[in-house]
Amino acid sequence: MLALLQSSPLAAVGTAFLFSMLVGSFLNVVILRVPIMMQREWDACIQAERGEQPDNSQEPFNLMTPASRCGECGHQIRWYENIPVISWLFLRGRCSSCGTGISFRYPFVELLTGVSSAWLVWHFGFTLEAGLLVMLTWALITLTFIDLDHQLLPDSITLPLVWMGLLINTQGIFTSLESAVIGAAAGYLVLWSVYWLFKLLTGKEGMGYGDFKLLAAIGAWGGFQILPLVILLSSVVGVVLAFALIAFRRHQAQNPLPFGPYLAIAGWIAMVWGDSIISAYLGSF
Repeated sequence: MLALLQSSPLAAVGTAFLFSMLVGSFLNVVILRVPIMMQREWDACIQAERGEQPDNSQEPFNLMTPASRCGECGHQIRWYENIPVISWLFLRGRCSSCGTGISFRYPFVELLTGVSSAWLVWHFGFTLEAGLLVMLTWALITLTFIDLDHQLLPDSITLPLVWMGLLINTQGIFTSLESAVIGAAAGYLVLWSVYWLFKLLTGKEGMGYGDFKLLAAIGAWGGFQILPLVILLSSVVGVVLAFALIAFRRHQAQNPLPFGPYLAIAGWIAMVWGDSIISAYLGSF
């Protein structure tokens, strides 16, 4: 099987697409449940600080338990109702029990995960670099949608990304270890400095600490050289999407927008096309 995937680009791309679609279905679970799990942990810590007895009546809640079910009627989703994209289309986007609509975002996340992963394998081939970038893509997709929902970038995802970036670059896969270490530190400190400068000038918090950690993770993966490009691209993406959302009345101008999705998109672009973009820019001079 390994020899087939190495010798046949079509087989490698197809396998990456199908497998990543399944991963995308799991990412939907992570996006939904991780913030709830975090809230329960915070509530438990508050109860402990107050000396209150923990509530043991709640059923276990994690990424595996309970089984997926309809949020409206509690209908437990059967395996054939959970096939990525196909089940949503077959059910016409509705619960088979109560008819409540199922968000289009579920098949969208599955398709986004499958298509982006397949494209990486097509672009880089069946290589270690492609496999690592696919895993980075899964994490960035998860962080993007959690931040859109809750303006939250969980440490349980961002911090492992930092350490993973440093570890893989001990072998110089994407950049040198020295560049990765500087990138992680600089990525964190740049936004940390912006945060405190903005807070001192306005008395308000312009972004969260999760943004610092996400940019640190991107720096650990791609090195400090890509950070200026990531910051520039994230600002451009942020402005364009913000104006688009306001223009289509999907967002009120006075409400804050999460910065994590823009960092994630910019970081992904920089990891895939960063060298080409920088070379084209420098070549223009």
